[in-house]
Amino acid sequence: MSLWGRLESNLREQRSLGRALLVPYLTGGLGADWTLAVEAAAAAGADAVEIGLPFSDPVMDGPVIQEASQRALAGGATPDSILAGVSGLDVACPLATMSYYNTVFRAGHERFAARLAAAGVAAAIVPDLPFVESGAWRSTAAEAGVETILLAAPTTPDRTLAAVCEHSRGFVYAVGVLGVTGNRDELAATATVLAARCKALTDRPVLIGVGVSTPAQAVQACSQADGVVVGTTVVRAMMDGGPAAVGDVVGSFRAALDGATVAS
Repeated sequence: MSLWGRLESNLREQRSLGRALLVPYLTGGLGADWTLAVEAAAAAGADAVEIGLPFSDPVMDGPVIQEASQRALAGGATPDSILAGVSGLDVACPLATMSYYNTVFRAGHERFAARLAAAGVAAAIVPDLPFVESGAWRSTAAEAGVETILLAAPTTPDRTLAAVCEHSRGFVYAVGVLGVTGNRDELAATATVLAARCKALTDRPVLIGVGVSTPAQAVQACSQADGVVVGTTVVRAMMDGGPAAVGDVVGSFRAALDGATVAS
């Protein structure tokens, strides 16, 4: 029996093949065809797909993902409707959700974790739940078979970083730059520095997210990290061009990363 859950096992397997890991982020409930966008991302070479559950006060998100969330909410998207869509997806790669803690708290830990598991979700990210307060959620999620992906920031002190790397499941999410999500002209130096710090502490996959805007930046990130999470660029494509555009964008990142050397 594997020591890891579905997401981490898959990422470890792909990494062992020399593959740079790619996890695109999409906003759940954004348009009637949002599930087709998830399937397009998976078909274009995603190693997992992160699905955001829209929230009215998305403190970590920049203007593009905020707009996407507002559109989804205005269209009637709810956690239940999105998870119903997830349960019907036909994809080979694992799926993760990103939701703010208010959504988790309102449902209750056990109920929310059970809903994720029932929908086939492999892992969850709760970005505004501090690590020191996350133990109860992590334990409940694990009992339901859901991996909790923890975030590490450039300002995370060494002692806390070691604990985050130890207790994260699926992968360690290295936040490349302080601030909200959004496109940037260049990859922040803090991104690769943080990835190197994490890699020195764990064998778990380390992915850089926040501030990875172009295929070239993704390749640069993989000089130290095992892979990347790409959000704003993918969501922009989703809003402007729908599932086909999502597939094209994810495919461009996949093609670039296939020529990259995975950090060891």
